[in-house]
Amino acid sequence: MQQHLFEYKCISMAESTPLLSQPTDSDSSLTEPPPLLLSEKHLPSLASTVEKCIGEFTWSQFLQAVLVSFAWVFDAQQTFISVFTDAQPSLNCTEKDDHVSSGRASIISEWGLECENSFVTSLPASLFFLGCLVGGIVLATLADSSLGRKNMLLFSCLFMSLSSLLAAFSINIWVYSLIKFLCGFARATIGTSALVLTSELVGNRRRGQISVVGFFCFTIGFLSLPAMAYANRNSSWRNLYMWTSIPAIFYCVIVKFFVRESPRWLLVKGRKEEAAETLKCISSITQSNVNLAVNGIFPSNVDPDLTMNNTDLYCALKILLQKKWSSRRLWTVMASGFGIGLVYYGMPLGLGNLSFNLYLSVTLNALSELPSSLLTFLLIDKFKRRNALLVFTVVSGVFSVLSSIEGKMWNQMEIWFELISFFSACTAFNVYLIYTTELFPTCVRNSALSMARQALVLGGSISPVVVGEGRKNKFVCYGVFGLVICCSGVFGVFLPETRGRPLSDTMEDEESKGRSATLA
Repeated sequence: MQQHLFEYKCISMAESTPLLSQPTDSDSSLTEPPPLLLSEKHLPSLASTVEKCIGEFTWSQFLQAVLVSFAWVFDAQQTFISVFTDAQPSLNCTEKDDHVSSGRASIISEWGLECENSFVTSLPASLFFLGCLVGGIVLATLADSSLGRKNMLLFSCLFMSLSSLLAAFSINIWVYSLIKFLCGFARATIGTSALVLTSELVGNRRRGQISVVGFFCFTIGFLSLPAMAYANRNSSWRNLYMWTSIPAIFYCVIVKFFVRESPRWLLVKGRKEEAAETLKCISSITQSNVNLAVNGIFPSNVDPDLTMNNTDLYCALKILLQKKWSSRRLWTVMASGFGIGLVYYGMPLGLGNLSFNLYLSVTLNALSELPSSLLTFLLIDKFKRRNALLVFTVVSGVFSVLSSIEGKMWNQMEIWFELISFFSACTAFNVYLIYTTELFPTCVRNSALSMARQALVLGGSISPVVVGEGRKNKFVCYGVFGLVICCSGVFGVFLPETRGRPLSDTMEDEESKGRSATLA
């Protein structure tokens, strides 16, 4: 009884604080006064307490979100840097180049690989994506089980930066390819950790919009590469790796000292003191009120399977797969992501199959990511997630098929059809990642999102084969892209809607929400 009275006192004090008393979502139950005595089954949940402690959106939360999201800039640079560093020179293998600068413009010209087969010249890029796949599997659950979101982001970004810097000193194609594998291995969890940490540092009300900041940063990183490559056109390709890796190393120092860990993850792990410090920093609530809310509401003993306080680094993934509802949800999400990844990563590769200027079409595709991110930012809280996912995948599929139609009139329109298709795929890509973070609770969220991104990368790794087969027949390329992404969007219909719903922190919370949605 004394414990219950203490819990009520804590809640009452939280309700009397202006920042705590303002609801952060549409759930009216958060504003209703608690009963005098609380039974165990009516104790406030972890999710509702964190929402109340975070309160309204503040500048501190915004700065934290921007700082974390900036990791996407370096992620994009290392993902697409091989477009310039591994570029095929304009001279063929039987011609000689008298200009020293041109001889160092890419790894192909510097190491005399013009006459090598495509397997050798494409090996670095292939091993990079293979590293992404392996890294996504090996590192998937570390952010949930032991390292946390911040440390996982720091480790991944630092390892990727050091690998990229090391690539600048490669002595041959084989050493370079191995380093690219390591770079891809480390890079695999950067986007996942950044997106999850950003979404868990803010309240439900601004979660969807603030998650889009990372997509803007990724686009900025993508667009910065052509500018740097143009400035470096008369110098060695090695400079490009140094220009992108050294700033990333300095960024890691900033992350170490200024980025806060997710309060949700800290609470799930039972680290209440650290969670209270983080909540005080990002919400400007007094230390005493935060301590009362954190220590008074939650029981000290938490299920070890949920807190993951054990030596099994992959317990989060096991929890995901052991429960029927979460395993079905995960496989459905991954099935949807495969088609989106196939088009998102494959469509730019297939631009050479269209009868349009290659350089201009690549630039237009890169620029189309900006309005895609803006549209996601404006509409993410207005449209239902699964409806948006279905609409954009279907639109992308229809216009992808249209761009594969042969004929003089169609050839004049194909680039515009392709741009609409790629724009829609980019928007579906953004919605897909945000949707996935909302579908799984804190204790397994990073693992689930990592597996979802693996499905995207798997689709992307298959896309070069489809593009190669489509050089003789465009329909084999863009027609297949369109059909696959249309089918993938249908899987979203079988997922629960999450718009406006607070994030869950335990498997039980998420499962109960699923049952409530089914009964409703």
